[in-house]
Amino acid sequence: MVFWFVSIALAFAVAVLLCRAALHGGARATGPAAQFDMRVYRDQLAEVDRDLARGVISAPEAERLRTEISRRVLSADSAIRHADDTEIAPAQRAPGAGRPMAMVLAGTVFIAALCMYVWLGAPGYPDMPRSSRILAAKSALDSRPSQPQAEARMDGPVSVPDMNPAPEYVELMDKLRATVATRPDDIRGFRLLAQNEATLGNFKAGYEAQSRVIALAGAAATGQDYADYADMMILSAGGLISAEASDALQNALKRDPTNGAATYYTGLLMAQTGRPDIAFRLWDGLLRRSAEDAPWMPPIRSQIDQVAQRAGQPRYQQPTPQETLSGPSAADIDAAGEMTPEARQEMVQGMVDGLSSRLATQGGSVEEWARLINALGVLGQKDRASAIYKEAVQVFAGKDAALATLAGAANQAGISE
Repeated sequence: MVFWFVSIALAFAVAVLLCRAALHGGARATGPAAQFDMRVYRDQLAEVDRDLARGVISAPEAERLRTEISRRVLSADSAIRHADDTEIAPAQRAPGAGRPMAMVLAGTVFIAALCMYVWLGAPGYPDMPRSSRILAAKSALDSRPSQPQAEARMDGPVSVPDMNPAPEYVELMDKLRATVATRPDDIRGFRLLAQNEATLGNFKAGYEAQSRVIALAGAAATGQDYADYADMMILSAGGLISAEASDALQNALKRDPTNGAATYYTGLLMAQTGRPDIAFRLWDGLLRRSAEDAPWMPPIRSQIDQVAQRAGQPRYQQPTPQETLSGPSAADIDAAGEMTPEARQEMVQGMVDGLSSRLATQGGSVEEWARLINALGVLGQKDRASAIYKEAVQVFAGKDAALATLAGAANQAGISE
């Protein structure tokens, strides 16, 4: 109750000060700016005389300066006289003209301040300085739930049972499970099992198999091994990062500080434990150095604006998406020079098929679609190039610039539009 009395008293005091300023501010108005200019010019004239006496400037230079300053003095004096003739004194203005506005302004400020605090404030809560917030975040990090506890919060491990895999795939998975059950030291088998269980949405079974991969690899376990392990645990817990997943992320970054998945999840962990400042730095750096088709880019772009606000960066703007065209690396090009024509054709065909598959499943930029159309034309696959062109036209319908790019690619590929 004391808090509210103090708050109301302070708000009332501010309102009174605003009223006084609005009602009586004109009575304390200073003279026109020209009067200040006049004082400055007089000081300049005195300074010219002192410089002439010290020999800093010559007599002709002093005379020129006096003439220029005198001209400005006359101009300022004219401005003062004009103001005296035309300006209405504050006391001659309509009495009480500013009072209604002052009262409305004061009342608005008073009510807005109270409403804002009721909305955002927390009366009775003590101040929480930065050091206390950091300690609270560390405490939250140290007290992360275990993996079973995190999964229990989601009513059990999360899975995606409705993926409807092909019967042949289900049969192969049953055989794989049976095989690794009889071969406990088969690291390759457990690696395949972990990847395919995750693909099926069986995240708990996936990370259990991945934990066996890490145990068998020992010191040779890679950063990606630990990143995959953490990824499956986090997905199994519905996005909540458990203590075990946090440890796996640390191990991943210790072995590979540039691992994108581990960096993304570490930022998510920081956001979940009260350190949006660290989360923002990690995610912004990852945005700027990652290809746009990296799997962590969409979740970062959807969350980083809110994290930036919490981190004290309200004016943050995301970096412009980079055009990521998949194609042969420098090593691929060098290797292609040593290939037979048949092998080179096979390599190009593989790259084209990979690009086609990615565009069909994930989409891509208009440049990527145009590149695929051109490549198919070079390979002589006119019918396929034509089909891809028609599909791209539907994807970019209504975007004139994109359609023009596609039309150019179709022309180069030698297909009719």
